[in-house]
Amino acid sequence: MRINNNIQALNTYNRLTINNDALSKSLEKLSSGMRINRAGDDAAGLAISEKMRSQIRGLNQAQRNAQDAISLIQTAEGALNEVHSILQRMRELAVQAANDTNTDADRSAIQNEVDQLVSEIDRIANTTEFNTKKLLDGTVVGIKAAVLGSYSINNNSSLKTTDITLLGNAATTIQNHAAVNGAVNIVRIGSGTNPTDFEIRDVFGNVLTGNTTIYFAGSATSIIIGFKTNVLTSSSQFSIKFNNIGNMKVGESITLTLTAYQAAQTDTSKAITTQIGANTGQTMQIGIDSMKGIDLGVIDANGNTIKVNTKYAASAAIAVLDNAISKVSEQRSRLGAYQNRLEHTINNLGTASENLTASESRIRDVDMAKEMMSYTKNNILMQAATAMLAQANQLPQAVLQLLR
Repeated sequence: MRINNNIQALNTYNRLTINNDALSKSLEKLSSGMRINRAGDDAAGLAISEKMRSQIRGLNQAQRNAQDAISLIQTAEGALNEVHSILQRMRELAVQAANDTNTDADRSAIQNEVDQLVSEIDRIANTTEFNTKKLLDGTVVGIKAAVLGSYSINNNSSLKTTDITLLGNAATTIQNHAAVNGAVNIVRIGSGTNPTDFEIRDVFGNVLTGNTTIYFAGSATSIIIGFKTNVLTSSSQFSIKFNNIGNMKVGESITLTLTAYQAAQTDTSKAITTQIGANTGQTMQIGIDSMKGIDLGVIDANGNTIKVNTKYAASAAIAVLDNAISKVSEQRSRLGAYQNRLEHTINNLGTASENLTASESRIRDVDMAKEMMSYTKNNILMQAATAMLAQANQLPQAVLQLLR
């Protein structure tokens, strides 16, 4: 028998220490509700769950981003609703002014209201903003596809225009309410039976000359005019007057095809980029066209407002306003499509976050019932080891019996 080293007590002490550590971990897990409180609890599980936590928090923030984007869209759409109302009122006034029961004084009064309504459209476009970001002044314009528009007109059909009928040497004016957004040069078409020259005017009566060249092709019965820059679009209005038409028989017609060319705009630097995912590149671009008066066609480049002070001007204004209303409708439709997409995005993000949270919980969170079983076992072992250590400490006292 040895008294310097109580092997039984040391063994019992070791087991007591192990049981105490296990009991402490069980208490820590039960009090925190987490199975992994430190990397030592499960090194691989910690790494996996932290990556999942990054995704979960990213998905939740992406949901909030999408909700903010919907708020932005609703702000812009609400402003365009009022622009729609203004344009409808302007069209009503144009229809009124086109009626010959009105005097010049009447039309002048109508023109005053039109001018004020146009000013309000510009004010709305310049001041509508979300979180200090301008929305309708063209600063957040997005991607635009190429514009290719062709308008064929003859004496048997028309596209928002009067028929073209060329009589002998008479000059004929073609009024096509389809469009001009810039200026063109008056050029010579050709020789022979082709018209030798023409002029183009916009809806404001301005002759469009000077800074944009055009090219032409055609024959005696067909003329094609192509604008190299974005001068002619389906939302503009123009009139063309042909002069010096020769060798054309009475009753003959000519087909005029006007084609606008515009390079595709692929620059998204001005578009609103919404982060709608947890990872890099999971974004969505929101583009809003400028809704200023000049872009809607109710103000020209010189700042002149659309005119309804004559019968002809009022009649032409109706078509221009139809195009403006159509443009606002198209923009509102696109905003509605953005919003519907974002609502589905929010639902998808919520589902992904929920499923990922469940996966992360299975790795990181403690099973309380199972851990309580472990705690109970460790608690009993702890108490038993304590009792046995007390007994083991009594064993060396037996040596005293040998010393009597």
